[in-house]
Amino acid sequence: MYLIKKISQDLVWVGANDRRLSLFEGVYSVPEGVSYNAYLLDDEKTVLFDTADRAVKHKFIENLQEALAGRNLDYLVIQHLEPDHSAAIPDLLARYPHMKMVCTAKALALIKQFYHMDVAENTLIVKENDTLVTGRHTLRFIMAPMVHWPEVMVTFDETDGVLFSADAFGSFGALNGGLFADEVDFERDYLPEVRRYYTNIVGKYGIQTAALLHKAASLKINMICPLHGYVWRKNLQDILLKYDLWSRYEPESAGVMIVYGSIYGNTENAAEILSARLRDLNVKTVMVDVSAASASQIIAEAFRWSHLIFASATTNMRIFPAMEALVHDLAAHNLQNRTIGIIQNGSWAPASGGLIREKLSACKHITWIESALNLQSALSEDQLPQIEAMALEIARGISPAPPVCNASAAGLVEPQALFKLSYGLYIVTAHDGGKDNGCVTNTAIQVTDNPITISLTMRKGSLTYDMMMRTGLFNVSVLTQDAPFSIFQRFGYQSGRNIDKFAEQQPEARAENGVVYLQEHVSGVIAAKVLQTVDCQTHTVFIACVTQAFALSDTPSVTYQYYQDHIKPKVKPATDTAVKRFACKICGHIYEGNTLPDDFICPICKHGASFFEAV
Repeated sequence: MYLIKKISQDLVWVGANDRRLSLFEGVYSVPEGVSYNAYLLDDEKTVLFDTADRAVKHKFIENLQEALAGRNLDYLVIQHLEPDHSAAIPDLLARYPHMKMVCTAKALALIKQFYHMDVAENTLIVKENDTLVTGRHTLRFIMAPMVHWPEVMVTFDETDGVLFSADAFGSFGALNGGLFADEVDFERDYLPEVRRYYTNIVGKYGIQTAALLHKAASLKINMICPLHGYVWRKNLQDILLKYDLWSRYEPESAGVMIVYGSIYGNTENAAEILSARLRDLNVKTVMVDVSAASASQIIAEAFRWSHLIFASATTNMRIFPAMEALVHDLAAHNLQNRTIGIIQNGSWAPASGGLIREKLSACKHITWIESALNLQSALSEDQLPQIEAMALEIARGISPAPPVCNASAAGLVEPQALFKLSYGLYIVTAHDGGKDNGCVTNTAIQVTDNPITISLTMRKGSLTYDMMMRTGLFNVSVLTQDAPFSIFQRFGYQSGRNIDKFAEQQPEARAENGVVYLQEHVSGVIAAKVLQTVDCQTHTVFIACVTQAFALSDTPSVTYQYYQDHIKPKVKPATDTAVKRFACKICGHIYEGNTLPDDFICPICKHGASFFEAV
């Protein structure tokens, strides 16, 4: 029986799941199975994006026929010719002889190699940024060589903002009746398999992945449809930020993976004592038995952690066999930017440590822990100081947890001193789900000029903040000194959850990222894509790369002090002297009463009592 899933008005999932497969590509364990995704666009012309593996070919064709509902198939877009996505090509050509295949020149050559077919007459060869109009939809083809095969391209549906991403953004695991990534707990249930898929399948090609991410940054992406795993329709920044990190070979977590190869348990014992000492120093650790865990799991963990310890016995004057295979795999997967330490064991001719270092020295940007440990059969009492020294060296190299900021509670901070800092004033805008919103901020700062990055601090809970967290995109409109107070009222004193803040702006103006910006009383506009976030309890700091920037006016930009002196209306003196009045120094809200409660929160700008003054 067919199983198809509707994605949007005219896009249908027609793929299939395989839960019987034990080893993906004959190498990678898939205890939760794997999905082979294919998508049918039902437009004036019907378009199929890729096919499926031969193991599920009949199910895939049954799904496709149901989705076509008697229509012919006009186009097959071949983004990736690996057989798990192309095995049904001969069957489709037999069923739909007039079908046109759309692919790269390299893909056409691979079709002949794999399937011994000359299909040049049935094929439309496309290059970078070529387009295909299928009716309502316009498809743009973007080359993505070596992500992770040379013929790969991705397709962007300009009409609906859908990125068909080939193997990028994919995952191991069958879909189990679901389809969208927001239907699962990403951090708990999904991230480990996304990481394991990327690091093992795509991880070697970080430079090529980064190039694809750079191209994707200029697209107004609303949805990502990969060839394996779930479809992304929400929280796209979750997967985009991970891919950005992985493509640069930067660790996700500060901590230590200790992987050990032990024959009689003595090497394992030393590894466990080191782990215990590190835990005593508040360093996160994970221990992995190289003989028990699959290589793909260990490689994924190696991409996750900042520090790696290899503890290995010596066997036949070589590295412990499973460990030797692992370090070879890590070097082949282009592991970089790690701090590595070694524990070596050998009863009469220890050799594993030097050989591990030799193999991993081929990796780029490796920092070696100087406090090595050499065991002779088992850890001795007089070697415990060496364990301590190694633990201390590792701990010093890992950033400690940020201290609790309690100076305000101790009465050591006068808010007036912070007002002496000079700030600009900006309107930060975001777009999500067809809605625009914006708010006032004074926290945009350029961080670096190569690459060009900025930081922006936002209070949690606002609509603009929520949109930025979901999409990873925002614009900064730099306000000028002629900006009227009404702009600050519209964007700073009311919530976009209740009103449309852009109802008065006609016509709308959008940057290349699809986010709206202000056109009047603005000196310049900066469009940005979030790279990472830093949690600061009540606020979040967004670190973002600038994707577009342009000037609109030569009028001087407004500072916070200029706003206070020349734009914000002055508070009128009270006429009833019997009632005390307190004014918010941020937004001007007036509180009337004999005393201002210590826990009072401004109902307009949400600042606390310390931001009020008697008037």
